[in-house]
Amino acid sequence: MTTQPPRTEHSGLQTASVATDLPFKPQLVKAVFRDVTSLHVSKSAAWAAASVTRTVLTEIIEGARSAAAEEGRKRLTPEDLISAIDRNVEVEVGSAWYLHSPTFHGRMGEVRNADGALVSLRERRGARTPSGVAGAHRFEAGVRRLLRSRGVRAVPATVRDLDGIASVFLTDLARDAAMVVREGGVKRFGTVSLMVPGEPAPAPLLKDPLLALSTRRGDGRTVGGDDVLAAGTIQLFGDLRRRAITEAAERTRNTPAN
Repeated sequence: MTTQPPRTEHSGLQTASVATDLPFKPQLVKAVFRDVTSLHVSKSAAWAAASVTRTVLTEIIEGARSAAAEEGRKRLTPEDLISAIDRNVEVEVGSAWYLHSPTFHGRMGEVRNADGALVSLRERRGARTPSGVAGAHRFEAGVRRLLRSRGVRAVPATVRDLDGIASVFLTDLARDAAMVVREGGVKRFGTVSLMVPGEPAPAPLLKDPLLALSTRRGDGRTVGGDDVLAAGTIQLFGDLRRRAITEAAERTRNTPAN
């Protein structure tokens, strides 16, 4: 009789720990994907998307906390979010939310049509509310968990705006990940680098290891973890992009594909 090697639970425990420390649960992430694509979404894709969203929201919260601290406040207000985004262009994500939130009215500037007439906010919003905006309430529990993990509190209006930004960003991420699957990779790769006077210029784009994500491997029916990481290269840029993708890749390294 052949002796079977002892089973190990290490992988299961490790993947469980990855899931439990993410404020946005895989079930919620998959629900967002279902809003924009009929493709199957793998477990690694859901965890990668949750991780990228967590990194982006954390960066916004940290910026808002710094702004609040300068005013001697411990509770985050919508003005702190505006300050955080004004100071760090890398966190200006989920822009569709700006048209639907009182906090951000006017952030997008004036828009005029071909005749030079001013386009009203109602016209710019369109007749249909984007799914990311409509589903923003689903993110409240995760946003509150994330705020607690950072040791900060926020007024209800700030929680609402963080809900909206997270929902719209993840919806855009899901849409781009589905596009990566359909097109077989990133066909519209771009980058923006922030240069600081007196500091060395960033490495040329061709040396960027993130470009490895531009070539897709896998079937055309499933959104995988690498597809989400590739979508992150479209949605983000600069140090935030590199950090978000690195953290997501590390979190999902030992995640089962499906």
